[in-house]
Amino acid sequence: VQLQASGGGLVQAGGSRRLSCAASGRTFSNYAVAWFRQAPGKEREFVAAFARTGSATYYADSVKGRFAISRDNAKKTVYLQMNSLKPEDTADYYCAASASVITSSLRSPRSYATWGQGTLVTVSS
Repeated sequence: VQLQASGGGLVQAGGSRRLSCAASGRTFSNYAVAWFRQAPGKEREFVAAFARTGSATYYADSVKGRFAISRDNAKKTVYLQMNSLKPEDTADYYCAASASVITSSLRSPRSYATWGQGTLVTVSS
């Protein structure tokens, strides 16, 4: 599977933005899909994820209640709805997919072999 992330841009603090991660290739529905982000000079960090099976979702504490991950398997697309954005949310956002990651490893970027390119979200104060 290949991933294409999009939707980044400049947004004011308190605003909203929706990112998309479109997949091509194999069936997408059996993959765990996650969003990570990386700010300049910082390590890549987990944001949100769908497990491989079922509809369970997982969030970093820093975005819980503000961000929502969703998926449309028919469109092979996963979304990240970001609300109440803060300047500290500024980062390159990446989507990643794995057909084999276990739930306990969802938050580790090393668990994912397939990555989309980053899409930059800049939140101005």
